Amino acid sequence: MDRTLQQVFGYDDFRPGQRPVIEAVVAGRSAAAIFPTGSGKSLCYQLPALHLPHLTLVISPLLALMQDQLAFLERHGIRAASIDSGQSREEAAAVMEGVAHGEIRILMISVERLKNERFRAFIRRVPISLMVVDEAHCISEWGHNFRPDYLKLPDHQREFGIPQVLLLTATATPRVIDDMRARFDITESDVTATGFYRGNLDLQVAPIEASRRASALVDWLRPRLADRPAPTIVYVTLQQTAERLAAYLGKAGIAATAYHAGLDGERREGIQQAFMAGQVNCIVATIAFGMGIDKADIRQVVHFDLPKSIENYSQEIGRAGRDGLPSECLMLAGRDTLGVLETFVYGDTPEPHGIRRVIDELLAAGPRWELLLNGLSQHANIRPLPLKTLLVQLELRGIIVPRHAYFADYRFKLLCEPEALVERFQGERRDFVQAILDAARRARTWHELDFATLEAFGRERGLDTGRSRVITALDYFVDKGWLELQSRQLTEVYEVLRPDLDPAALSDELHGYFREKEQAEIARLHAMLALFESDACLSRRLAEWFGDDRAPQRCGHCSACRGHPARLPAAAPLPPLESQNTEALLGGLLERLEAAGDGHPATPDLQARFLCGITTPLFTRLKARQLPGFAALEGYPYAEVQGWLAGQSSVGGVRV
Repeated sequence: MDRTLQQVFGYDDFRPGQRPVIEAVVAGRSAAAIFPTGSGKSLCYQLPALHLPHLTLVISPLLALMQDQLAFLERHGIRAASIDSGQSREEAAAVMEGVAHGEIRILMISVERLKNERFRAFIRRVPISLMVVDEAHCISEWGHNFRPDYLKLPDHQREFGIPQVLLLTATATPRVIDDMRARFDITESDVTATGFYRGNLDLQVAPIEASRRASALVDWLRPRLADRPAPTIVYVTLQQTAERLAAYLGKAGIAATAYHAGLDGERREGIQQAFMAGQVNCIVATIAFGMGIDKADIRQVVHFDLPKSIENYSQEIGRAGRDGLPSECLMLAGRDTLGVLETFVYGDTPEPHGIRRVIDELLAAGPRWELLLNGLSQHANIRPLPLKTLLVQLELRGIIVPRHAYFADYRFKLLCEPEALVERFQGERRDFVQAILDAARRARTWHELDFATLEAFGRERGLDTGRSRVITALDYFVDKGWLELQSRQLTEVYEVLRPDLDPAALSDELHGYFREKEQAEIARLHAMLALFESDACLSRRLAEWFGDDRAPQRCGHCSACRGHPARLPAAAPLPPLESQNTEALLGGLLERLEAAGDGHPATPDLQARFLCGITTPLFTRLKARQLPGFAALEGYPYAEVQGWLAGQSSVGGVRV
């Protein structure tokens, strides 16, 4: 291990926490590493991968994380690759060939890749030594960015016969750590947490009223950027804020670039590379920026708006000062952006009507329920992520069980004559290939594969035309350059285990679960406000949130220790809701709902989402953003708007 560390990676010694994790993995045990951002979690799988006999499979939530780590591995001569949606079919096929031949030691994928039946068929044939779960807190529904698909990873581990797992995260509370350990059966002694205290980070909470915040930021940044390049990230909540603030800084003589998910991929990649190379020193960004950014000399991280949670705050300030040199972390925001964050939370809570629609769908399907996620999302008016959470909850309650996922539509274009393809095979294989061609409906250049017809041919001709064999054969033909293949319409297949359930009671129970999560998220936001307004040491309070009691009682390098505890200014007062003309604001929405005729009731929740500017699948379909009432009340707290509308509907003030 020490020789590999020096000869391959060029390090003289391990960082704190790395050795026990790596020793556990090399010894064949599952482990977890909870290290702060920038503390070297990745080495905990990169080094063992060179000592393990088979493939190391890394599950990572973001492409940016993969690309940064792949570049690092390439610089150190380690064969690693990813399979992602941005690749051509030829590029993905070359990666799979390298994996199959043992040339690639580390393969990185997103968790969604494991739904792809062609990839699953491939990976079942590959021996895997270790599954690594990056950002592993996503496994826990009590974490700050739970991803339902992560809950299936323990099943995937068993399905692919992977003997051990390594969990990596920078932000896990004690409850989340216990949840992670339990799901993968990791002993407590193989969990290594190095602590969250960073002695080189100066934490400042200096909230400013919204009207003066931009000018205060200019005053704070100007002396810090005047004499030398000092890489800086300014975090905001909304894309339009990033654009406006970057322009404002530019007019004030501070060169700044906006970065957010609304930019195309090529533009985002260019900005990131320029920042890494020192050509751009100030980025104004949404939280889309920073994941996987391994830049050691970031000197300032500013929160212009409130972060989404204490975990997000910890992760974002953790990008500063990775070189160990002094760095400043400034929080300028007041309570004026709290409503926006709360609105994000409320928008992810499905309405009872939508939950009931999902349950009615599964009961009507019989023992086998096939669904297209986007179609069901539209039908139930539930966003895709909470809809995935709902499906996972149905699994956990033993109501449904996932069987597999498949692409409903396959089509191929032959790159040789059909006869030439058939002539390459003999006997039963030749008949099998002929059956595939006979069962495909041909258009001008593409053949649409008809699995039902193919199954019938199989019975008639005494052939094995099972789906997995057909897909394996088509992939083989692609590898040989004999055809091009396209797949569409990912269909998830579940078995319904409890067709006798009470749909009304289950809808109420699941809605209660989502309301509980909603209130927990709101409480998390208010816990963050309490942290920022604390009279006690901010560094200590932050460490304690993550169960770390090793930080000093008083760090001496935070605004609270310097005798400046913060009081976050409230948002500017707004006119009373009673002064709003409900009929005028909602009229267009109610007309479009009635014209659509698909039975979605105009509940107070639905109306509040419209008025507060929350996008839903139904609003997208109705083109509700074009209506003058959309987001007309986005400055008001969602809960107040919903309560006001509920009161009006109870006395007949709003049509429902």
